[in-house]
Amino acid sequence: MTRASTLPMILGPGFVAALLLILEIACRSGAISPYMVPAPSAVALTLVELVRGGGLLSPLAHTLMLLLSGFLLACVTGIGLGVLMGLSRRAYNLFEPLVEVLRPIPKPALLPPLMLFLGFGAEMKIVVIWLSSLFPILINTIEGVRNTDPVLIETARTFHVGRTRRIFRIILPAAAPMILTGAKVGLGLALVLAVLAEMLASSGGLGAEIIDAQRAFRLPEMYAYIVVVSIVGIAQTAILRLLERKLAFWA
Repeated sequence: MTRASTLPMILGPGFVAALLLILEIACRSGAISPYMVPAPSAVALTLVELVRGGGLLSPLAHTLMLLLSGFLLACVTGIGLGVLMGLSRRAYNLFEPLVEVLRPIPKPALLPPLMLFLGFGAEMKIVVIWLSSLFPILINTIEGVRNTDPVLIETARTFHVGRTRRIFRIILPAAAPMILTGAKVGLGLALVLAVLAEMLASSGGLGAEIIDAQRAFRLPEMYAYIVVVSIVGIAQTAILRLLERKLAFWA
C-alpha cells in the first residue's frame, strides 16, 4: 500500500479525532455549555456504562429487528417487482403510475396516517421502514434489468435456456451492481425512518431511548445513543460494501 493511498485513510479519522479534541477542550473550558453539549469523554463513559450494564442490548436489538424486517421485505418486493417491471412493458405501464405517486412523498409524512391505521406497534414501524427503502431498490432493479446486455439474453434463448434460469443466471447477476447500490441507499433511509418512528411512537428502540433521555435532560446518555445509531449506520454500509465486492466483483 503506497503512501498516497494510505494518506486519505489517516486524514479522515485524524480529522474526526481533532474535532473531538477541540470539542473536549471547549466543553472543559466552559466555552460550550455542558447543558447543551456534554464533553466527548462524558459521552464515551456513559456509552461504556450502558454496554457494561446491559442497558444498550434491548433497545439496540429492538431497532435492528425492525430495521432488518422492513429492509428485507423491501428487498424481496423491490427486486421482485423491479424484475417484473424491467422485463414486461405491460407490468411497467400498470405499476409505474402508482410508483410515481408514492415515490416523491417524504416518508416521514406517512407516519401520521400509518399510526392511525396500524397504531404505535412494530407493524407501523416495519411498514414505514419498508416504504422508505423500497423505492431505491425498485428503481435501481428496473434500470439494472433493462441495462442487461441483450446479447447475453439472446445467446441464452438460442441455447433454449428457460425464462426462470435466464433471470437467475443472467439478468440478476448483471443487474446486481445497480441493485446493491439501491440497497445501500435504501438501508440508509431505513435506519433514519426506524429511529424517527421509534421517537414518535416511544415504544422501545434506540429512537425511544434518545427521546426519553432528552426529556429527562440526561444529555450524555442521549448523545451516547446517537453515537450508537451512527455506529449502526457505519456497520450496515460496511456490510453492504463487502457484499458488493463479493457478489458484484466485476462491476
